[in-house]
Amino acid sequence: MPGATVVSEELFAPLPTGVEICYQTFGDPGGEPLLLVMGLGGPMTWWSPELCELLADRGFYVIRYDNRDAGRSSRVHARVTKRMIVRSFFGRGPRPPYTLDDMAGDAFALLDHLGLASAHVCGISMGGMIVQTMALLEPSRVRSMTSIMSTTGRRTVGWQDPRLLPLLLARSAQTREAYVASSERFWRVAGSPAYQEKRMLVRERAGETWDRGVSASGVARQMLAILNQPDRSRRLHELRLPTLVIHGMADKMVHVSGGRATAHAIPGSELLLVPGMGHDTPVELFDTFADAIARNAARTR
Repeated sequence: MPGATVVSEELFAPLPTGVEICYQTFGDPGGEPLLLVMGLGGPMTWWSPELCELLADRGFYVIRYDNRDAGRSSRVHARVTKRMIVRSFFGRGPRPPYTLDDMAGDAFALLDHLGLASAHVCGISMGGMIVQTMALLEPSRVRSMTSIMSTTGRRTVGWQDPRLLPLLLARSAQTREAYVASSERFWRVAGSPAYQEKRMLVRERAGETWDRGVSASGVARQMLAILNQPDRSRRLHELRLPTLVIHGMADKMVHVSGGRATAHAIPGSELLLVPGMGHDTPVELFDTFADAIARNAARTR
């Protein structure tokens, strides 16, 4: 039952690349390993503990972690300007400080640190791009894959609503109060219209995010990695692993066409489209997510 799940402290994994990754586990280490990968600028705490416990109840050994340049994981020292981001948006930008391949490498190195040869993987938004990349780089290490509100890297799908651009390009917050206020404004537009989160909970999560460490330059470096990703569509068609694609029909950050394209590209994948869901994970859908992820993982047997 939820609440009885064994939860580790926040731990650190020094990787061979010099990056140090902060991570946390839920459940029995003897369970099916499930790696949760968060999206742009998001720390691992955006994976709700309640959802992690529901997944642990379904037999998973859940591992959530901060990507490089997020939360309590290492910061990469490389300067990225708005001009570089704009140029990359039009396909004329410089080489990024790191790529999605490098971020997928972080995930594999974390599994190595934990002594895991393979795992089920689940990623949100940029995290979905990372788990897709993991499956392409080392398919034998990915037992099953769940890609949530993500896309294939093709520029003609998964676009952003123009109303989000001013919020994404706004000057970074310099104080905790300003960060909380900007988060409120962002999720008011990007969140789920059918499952509107209480303002207090949005503010609490934003405050926790600030307290664990926010890096505007880190978000810019992650964004540059996203803008320089390849179109994976053709290579995804080569995958032969249980795949679940979840996408909200009201997603303004990554249009639902990104989810449809991902499911179309991967043979035998399941596409779960959720009416009224935006670019977040509403608590009302936690059981739906957990059941679908478990059902997809069971296909490996």
